[in-house]
Amino acid sequence: MPIQGTHIAILGAGESGIGAAILAQEKGWEVFASDYGQIGENFRQQLDELRIDWEEGQHDEHRILSADLIVKSPGIPPSAPIIRKAMEKQIPVISEIEFGSYYSRAKTICITGSNGKTTTTMLTYHILKKAGFHVGLAGNVGQSFAKQIARESFDWYVLELSSFQLDDMYEFKADIAILLNITPDHLDRYDHDMNKYARSKFRITQNQGPEEYFIYNADDPIIQEQLQHLETKAQLIPFSIEKSLERGGYTENEHLIINIKEQFNMSIHDLALKGKHNTQNSLASGLAARILDIRKEVVRESFMDFVNVEHRLEFVAKINGIEFINDSKATNINATWFALESMEKPTVWIVGGIDKGNDYNELMDLVKHKVKAIICLGKDNRKIKEAFEGQVEQIVEAQSAMEAVAYGYRLAKKDETVLLSPACASFDLFENYEDRGDQFKNAVRSL
Repeated sequence: MPIQGTHIAILGAGESGIGAAILAQEKGWEVFASDYGQIGENFRQQLDELRIDWEEGQHDEHRILSADLIVKSPGIPPSAPIIRKAMEKQIPVISEIEFGSYYSRAKTICITGSNGKTTTTMLTYHILKKAGFHVGLAGNVGQSFAKQIARESFDWYVLELSSFQLDDMYEFKADIAILLNITPDHLDRYDHDMNKYARSKFRITQNQGPEEYFIYNADDPIIQEQLQHLETKAQLIPFSIEKSLERGGYTENEHLIINIKEQFNMSIHDLALKGKHNTQNSLASGLAARILDIRKEVVRESFMDFVNVEHRLEFVAKINGIEFINDSKATNINATWFALESMEKPTVWIVGGIDKGNDYNELMDLVKHKVKAIICLGKDNRKIKEAFEGQVEQIVEAQSAMEAVAYGYRLAKKDETVLLSPACASFDLFENYEDRGDQFKNAVRSL
């Protein structure tokens, strides 16, 4: 373990922070947990039960800056005053994933990308579970990695990693790293510099050697550009839906083909996950599975019976022939692009919320060809209306999920789809994207 010490400060007392506190206490650290916001009742209870010192609504600088090591929540930016002061004092600041890895001998499959991370992580985990692996699920999904290291003894972990988590990882090494795509997201955290954001994503390859694998999207222009500067000893395994590959994964004649060890081949029509982006996600997961010598029959079955994560292109109900789909997790333009791209019927599209600097022109072609009406679900919808005025038959505004669903039911006809794919954050009308998705689903079920 690279860092020795006695005192550890945990900044942010959510799932990852509590997990880090549990592991730290078990390994003999003196633990202090500090959250600038309010700590959830459940997490407070856990800290009290473990007799861990904690505070909320402030950061006690004296206590935090006396620590030998700081583990910070991914949500805290490096520009936060307390982090800057820690850096000035040369106190190491790391992520919960990095901290957990100091005490783990388990092997890891690590997945990052601007879009599709959660789906690919869940699918990969599903395949490994079905194959009989003793496997944990962590990172942005499942329980805290550090907590599982303290309380479980998994041989493998499938980890969904954001760029924020990767930024605070230094010694960590992925046995199999997967990079799905790189599109503009969270640029406010990277000085609006796409290159900085891309380099952050490529940290998933750090410390890899000839025994490790890097699976990447060969169709992504930013990944291809960054690869030219990548110094890695890892085995490079590409996937593509545009060209055939001698070694890797690709599609041809509506078949998904994986050339690792023996060739794996199945019709894309048999995949549980629909749409081009999900074919890419399936290729990435399938490559990881075949690297691990998981039997082709197990991979095939897993691809066919996988149920996607909640709030990501989730089928809700079919009412009088109208299909309702919840894609509330689509909080940026690119995620919504993928959702619209996978629509096969005329679509009434529910969009809006807190705009993160969206350029709606990127969706224009898809909207012209697939969308018949738009329902704006946000407090300020001017930008959406200006972008799509005259491009669709009708644009209406709703101030609640119930109102949006009622409009959708009125505007859609039999054999058409109502799609909630907001392309925006949810905080103007909802607590978070889960709350938005749940309210949408409840409204659909009350029709």
